[in-house]
Amino acid sequence: MNLKLDKQTFWLVGGVLALLVVSSLIGWVLSLRTAGDQGRATIQNLNARIRAWWMMVAIFGLAMATGGIGSVVLFGLTSFMALREFITLTPTRYGDHRSLFWVFFIILPLQYYLIAIKWYGLFSIMIPVYAFLLLPIRSAAAGDCEKFLERTAKIQWALMICVYCISYVPALLSLDIPGYAGQNGKLMFYFVLVAQISDVFQYVWGKILGRHKIAPTVSPNKTWEGFIGGIACATLIGAGLWWATPFTPWQSAGMSLAITFMGFGGGLVMSAIKRDRGVKDYGNLIQGHGGVMDRIDSLCFAAPVFFHLTRFFFT
Repeated sequence: MNLKLDKQTFWLVGGVLALLVVSSLIGWVLSLRTAGDQGRATIQNLNARIRAWWMMVAIFGLAMATGGIGSVVLFGLTSFMALREFITLTPTRYGDHRSLFWVFFIILPLQYYLIAIKWYGLFSIMIPVYAFLLLPIRSAAAGDCEKFLERTAKIQWALMICVYCISYVPALLSLDIPGYAGQNGKLMFYFVLVAQISDVFQYVWGKILGRHKIAPTVSPNKTWEGFIGGIACATLIGAGLWWATPFTPWQSAGMSLAITFMGFGGGLVMSAIKRDRGVKDYGNLIQGHGGVMDRIDSLCFAAPVFFHLTRFFFT
């Protein structure tokens, strides 16, 4: 699973670093010129997000530089931390402890091991079939029937979202795309960039023009103006990056549109879970972004769709 660092990869990384530098300068200037408590609070939040992005880009870049195994390890650790946050929000009982041991220390590492050895036939069904069937059996064997269905469903949902769906990001490195050998690292970079930059643009357009809320009881900050502006900008950027992918410009635009739509849906669903649990964020690990789950919610829903679209049409 070696990654080829070519000129196009350096252009992609350089473009992101340049964007971060410009964003940091803008944030610094705005912090000097903005008056009023509300305005300063908004700029402080923006600058906190930019600093968090520097850290996340550095970690992601290091994982790519170490090759495919580094990326698998990175997303494996990300799944572990996201799973921990999710389970913390959904209290369990003593009867679930054995099942949770299997989830954290057997199923999760096994899923990423299967991706590392490129065993598509098993990693694509191991969690939704075998883990889905075995975990409730293990919980039932503990003899605790109180809210059994609710508890089991929460564990299965956490495993699907935090492990299975996220594992499809490094799984992109295993795709055998004709004429694209050794370049899958750029495809993974492209996917993460489009998904995350869509979130950024939705936030920016929502702050600038946002008037009409999409689902105010679920996510008060999501507006139609932010949704349309963010997806349009991210799709255009994705189409412009076609040269780093196995896609034509129009295909890249279509793929970007699929990524951004599913990413938005993921953010909306994960926000609904937070509202149900009565919390603002899944955690506080990343200053300005909340927890790990708050940062990867769009990837959770977009990664399996992008992987299978690419596998079906381009391999």
